Amino acid sequence: MSGERRALVTGGGGGLGRGFCEVLSTEGWRVTNLDRRNPDRHADVEHIACDLGDRGDVDLILPSLIAAGPWDLVVFNAGIPASGTFKTIPFEAQRRVITATAETPLVLCAGLAGAGALAQGGTVLFISSLSHYTGYLGAATHAAARGAIAAYARSIRQSFRHDIGVAVACAFPDPVRMGKAARHVSAGGDAKSGVVCEDAARLILNDAARGKAVILPGARSKLSALAGLLLPQPVARAMRRVTHDNPDRDVG
Repeated sequence: MSGERRALVTGGGGGLGRGFCEVLSTEGWRVTNLDRRNPDRHADVEHIACDLGDRGDVDLILPSLIAAGPWDLVVFNAGIPASGTFKTIPFEAQRRVITATAETPLVLCAGLAGAGALAQGGTVLFISSLSHYTGYLGAATHAAARGAIAAYARSIRQSFRHDIGVAVACAFPDPVRMGKAARHVSAGGDAKSGVVCEDAARLILNDAARGKAVILPGARSKLSALAGLLLPQPVARAMRRVTHDNPDRDVG
């Protein structure tokens, strides 16, 4: 992917989203990061402040995103983790997880498409999770929200291609590889985690550019997805060590 094309990335303030911003800006894209935070490292990336877990904020920002279009690439990456014992996670925290991870991308995608703010020949890229292929003990709400994204992407793919000439892809990155440190690299995490996120972002973007509709970036993601289908119980136990046994309630 290269040239003076325009990309919108949600959740570009850290983790995989930051990786997307870094890779795209390096490859010559004009990148806009839609997030509450914007790391100093994004010197060449425009930042639009928005609390993606607040539907009111999202509704307010949508008209300006439409006016800034058409977008050649939109990456719906943002999501809020909230893991631990289900009954101990406050309802408000779970509501924000669902809003930021599922409701917001659906609202923005429908709004941009309906207003003609997606460039013909462009791509809409949704970031789901390997939870689509296995259970995530201790992260049920987040898994449900990422699963909703996968179902939505699959459902609109044909109509977007035929009606407005826009490709729809969905990626399922491996959270074991990404890790908690990688998700929070923008808060001062280590450089190695940042490199992992950029590598994963590059793999996903390359597959999307080749027209792949379902993207499992790297051999580990492909093996994890297959294992989740064939060996659901062992894989669910392995995922417990990432979620339930290492709770992460970053729902701010």
